[in-house]
Amino acid sequence: MKALTIGGAMVDTIAIVEDDLIERISMSNAGKTFLLLEQGSKTEASSISTHCGGGALNAAVSLSRLGFDTAILAKLGTDPRADLVRQTLVSEDICADALLSTDEAPTGASAIISAHDRNAAIFTFRGANTLLRAHDLKPSSFDVDLIYVSTLSGKSADILPEIIRYRPKTAKLSVNPGIRQITSRFLDLWKVLPDIDILAINRLEAETFVRQAVAELAGNENATLRRIAAAGLAGAERPDCSRSDVARALIAGLRDLGARTILLTDGRHGAYVGLKSETLFCPPVEVPVASTAGAGDAFVSTFSGLSARSGDFEHALQAATINAASVVTAADSQSGLLKQAELEKHVVAQGLQGLIERWHEIN
Repeated sequence: MKALTIGGAMVDTIAIVEDDLIERISMSNAGKTFLLLEQGSKTEASSISTHCGGGALNAAVSLSRLGFDTAILAKLGTDPRADLVRQTLVSEDICADALLSTDEAPTGASAIISAHDRNAAIFTFRGANTLLRAHDLKPSSFDVDLIYVSTLSGKSADILPEIIRYRPKTAKLSVNPGIRQITSRFLDLWKVLPDIDILAINRLEAETFVRQAVAELAGNENATLRRIAAAGLAGAERPDCSRSDVARALIAGLRDLGARTILLTDGRHGAYVGLKSETLFCPPVEVPVASTAGAGDAFVSTFSGLSARSGDFEHALQAATINAASVVTAADSQSGLLKQAELEKHVVAQGLQGLIERWHEIN
């Protein structure tokens, strides 16, 4: 099968700092944790390394290792970072025919600081990733079986309707929008939901999406808004609702808004697949975590690829859980991505099938 990934490609610089050299503060009222760096001083790092990353590139590497004939559509600058990205494409057997260059901005980059519990702090410069335009899309690039659209940043987010226009009827379309894309272009996303085969979204993004629906579709009194209000999704969780109750309500709200298959990830609490008549849940795999960077890309690309290939959503959910768990054991976003044969061995060894939960949904 052929796959095309669309979105960002960048170069990551990762600094790993020992726990006792950096402080952390948690704010219980905000539910957030911060790493503290001393002003005006040097902090010793145990290692500093350079790797390639970005949503579309991570997904392309993932799908290529799973046996897909993979191409990437992204925009780079004309700089040494672009050369590093191209080297990765060659080494991972990814087609670069649709890759674009611009002198308007440098290639995207990020600086990652990993310390304490290894949930890294990331500084991101999106650069050329924000500059994809409708005229960059060529019909020949879309002769594929799967189109995977990672988070589109800046002006690049405007091309989603054009991607859908170029998409062949036989191709599966998986879209993984980010928070900024959801908040700044909610109506654009909402209008194309019925055209998307898999809407991949994490819990925070799902809550943001339904809050935007309440705010921007307030004039449309319908079952969607009533269900959202009844489930308490416009605010914090109700004490009497379990995580799975809220996740299923979010999935129901997204389905009523037009989404077809919903892949809802909930971090260390597992992941859900919302189908037409049932919802599946897979718990996480417990592994030592080096960094969570790239885990979402691994999960969504694996699920999208394997479900497109076989139509077996349960198996795809198990495999995605295992591949994402493998990725978080490494500091970068690609080293842990498994090849097809190795992934299948892990699926059998982990025995997650018996842990899958199902709920029959009444439409």
